[in-house]
Amino acid sequence: MAGFAEKIRLFVAADLGENAEIPLAREQAHYLSTVMRRQPGDRLRVFNGRDGEWVAEIVAADKRGGTLCLLSHARPQAAPPDVWLAFAPLKKARTDFVAEKACEMGCRRLIPVLTRYTNAERVNTARLGAHAIEAAEQCGLLNVPEVAAPQSLDAFLADLGPRQVMFCDESGAGAPAAAALKQAPPGPWAVLIGPEGGFSPEEAARLRAHPGSHAVSLGPRILRADTAAVAALTVWQTLLGDWERGPQDQGAPG
Repeated sequence: MAGFAEKIRLFVAADLGENAEIPLAREQAHYLSTVMRRQPGDRLRVFNGRDGEWVAEIVAADKRGGTLCLLSHARPQAAPPDVWLAFAPLKKARTDFVAEKACEMGCRRLIPVLTRYTNAERVNTARLGAHAIEAAEQCGLLNVPEVAAPQSLDAFLADLGPRQVMFCDESGAGAPAAAALKQAPPGPWAVLIGPEGGFSPEEAARLRAHPGSHAVSLGPRILRADTAAVAALTVWQTLLGDWERGPQDQGAPG
């Protein structure tokens, strides 16, 4: 009987369907054959963010590449809540942390926003995307957030359209986040986290004046930017997101 590695999940770009053959990237084939020591005939699960999750069988896998064959549909695709995380880039490891946790928290899009006091203007979006994929693979998620190119604060605001934005105001002038969101409308949202040095007075004024902007406080303690991102998304998910849904509502792995 073929082995089934239930905990092994891979994100692939190809369309998924019954009996489809899916090529493996060299690093994926190396991971399966050398790191996990899986062989042809062993099974795993794959997803692409569009077609749900599928049970796949290894046809071939070695250091040069490999192929999977899809056997059956395991879970239907479920859309995450429509929330973006916009954040001022941090130092490398902490920016990676933000990408991983935003994926786990169910964000649809990650947007590095360059502000006056941003202290890390170079952003490797490919690396952030890889961290988001790894988080989705490990946490049983079916969606991987898009990682946008870095943009200015003005460009971010211009791109919001009717989307509401939860502006985390480190000055403490905003309303408590939970109280503000209880009074806020549902629909598409963005959560905006500033840099370690905070927003400049001009940026804060621009944010407060923007239609659909909600200035909020994350409590009496000053949070590091990466901590603030997780805290803000937790509040949003609790009050306006999908945390009232259990795993059974999202097609948990069987």
